[in-house]
Amino acid sequence: MADAQQNNGQEKMAFELVSPERLLLSQQVTMAVLPGVDGFFGVMKGHVPIIAALGKGVIEVYQQDKISERIFVMGGFAEIDFERCMVLVEHAVSVDTLNTDELLQKFSDITEDWEDAKSDVERHLLEGQLDILRGKLTAVGAPGF
Repeated sequence: MADAQQNNGQEKMAFELVSPERLLLSQQVTMAVLPGVDGFFGVMKGHVPIIAALGKGVIEVYQQDKISERIFVMGGFAEIDFERCMVLVEHAVSVDTLNTDELLQKFSDITEDWEDAKSDVERHLLEGQLDILRGKLTAVGAPGF
């Protein structure tokens, strides 16, 4: 009898994505690819235990050999052991919910606000918003990002 956690020869692990407000995703997955601060890395059942800092990028969650979820995150941490991967983030959004035209318009508006900013503090706050938008535009494959 096949193990309930194994499918087509690929073992599954528990994957959880958590924000300060709530549990965003909890499921059994074949693999997760995470945006580490030094580059992307994959996690599967049996991974050596680590705690890793995450950068801005897209988490790809796999079921068998297919991506089932793509989630944009703005950094965080991953706690990984042999059986599970728990990702803790401040900001996460499903790439499927992002609208390229809306993001481009927001980017244009905030760029204009940045150019009109009257203080370094205001510019700094707007640069943070532009950084998030650049990441989201990259996630949706917008040209030039």
